[in-house]
Amino acid sequence: MSVIQSQKFKSFLFFALALACLLPAISSPIALLMGFTLASLGLVPDNLDLAKWTKKLLAYSIVGLGFGINLPEAIAASRDNIGLIIGSIIFTLVLGYGLTRLMKLEQKTGHLISCGTAICGGSAIAAVAPAINAKNDQTAVALACIFLLNSVALFVFPTLGHAFNLSEYDFGVWSAIAIHDTSSVVGAAAAYGDEALKTATTVKLARALWIIPIALLSAVAFGGDRSKIAIPYFIGFYCLAIAIAYFLPQGQAVYEVAFNASKRILIVCLFLIGAGITVKKMRANGPKPLLLGVLLWFAIGASSLAYILMTGQ
Repeated sequence: MSVIQSQKFKSFLFFALALACLLPAISSPIALLMGFTLASLGLVPDNLDLAKWTKKLLAYSIVGLGFGINLPEAIAASRDNIGLIIGSIIFTLVLGYGLTRLMKLEQKTGHLISCGTAICGGSAIAAVAPAINAKNDQTAVALACIFLLNSVALFVFPTLGHAFNLSEYDFGVWSAIAIHDTSSVVGAAAAYGDEALKTATTVKLARALWIIPIALLSAVAFGGDRSKIAIPYFIGFYCLAIAIAYFLPQGQAVYEVAFNASKRILIVCLFLIGAGITVKKMRANGPKPLLLGVLLWFAIGASSLAYILMTGQ
C-alpha cells in the first residue's frame, strides 16, 4: 500500500469511527477505547490536529448541555458545594506543591499536573502553561498524565459509585470534584444517569471558573506573563444557554434536541481524546509525573468521597 493510499485508509477509518460515536450504541468508555486502539495501531491520520478539534467540539457540547440545565437547581448545586469546590482546589494545589518538591520533579511540570487535577484537567493546563512560560514538553507531559487518568475514570467511577450506592446527585458532585477533565466528568456522569449528568456539569463548570484566578496567581508565583492567560469563554456561553432555557421555556423542544445532540458530540470528543493517547508517549515521560498524578487523584478522590458520604448530601 502506498503512502497516499495509507493516509486515505487512515482518514476513512478514523472519520467513520468518529461518526459512529454519534450512534446511541457507542458509550463513553467504548469511544475512548476505539480512539486509543487506533492510536496504538498507528491508524490516526498524521495531519489531524486532535487537540484543536477536541477543544472546539468540547466547548460546543458544553454550551449545548446548558440548554438541559435547570437554572434554580444549578444555582443551588453551585451554592451548596462551594466549600467543597474551594477546599478541594486549595488542598490539591498545596499537596501537589509538597509532592513535587519531595519527588524532586521539575517544578513547572508538577504545577501543571496539580492545576489539572485541582480544577479541570486539560483546560486548566492550557490556561496556566503560557502564564508560567512552560515549555512544550512540560505541557505535553502534564496533558498526557491527565488524559490517561481521565480515561481510567470513565471505567472506575461509575463502578465505584454503584458500589458505594451513591445517589445520582452525590455521584454528580463527586465526579465533578474528583475527575480532572470536563469531558470525562460528563462522560462518567452520563453513564450514571441524567440527574448525575446535570449536577456534574454544573458543579464542574463552577469549579472551572477558578482557572482564571489560579492562572493569575501562577503567573505571579513563576514570574510569567499574565497577558497570556487563556480565558475559557465557553463557560459564559454555557451560563447563557441555561438562562435562555429558563427565561424562554417555549423553546423546550429545541432545547431538548440541543441537549441530546451535545451528549453525543461529547462521545466524539472522548474518541478524539483516546486517539491522542499511546503507551509509547506515556513511557517516554518517565514514572514521576504519572506517579504525582495518581497520588493527587487518589487523595482528592478519596477525601471528597469521604466528605460526601459523611455529610450525606
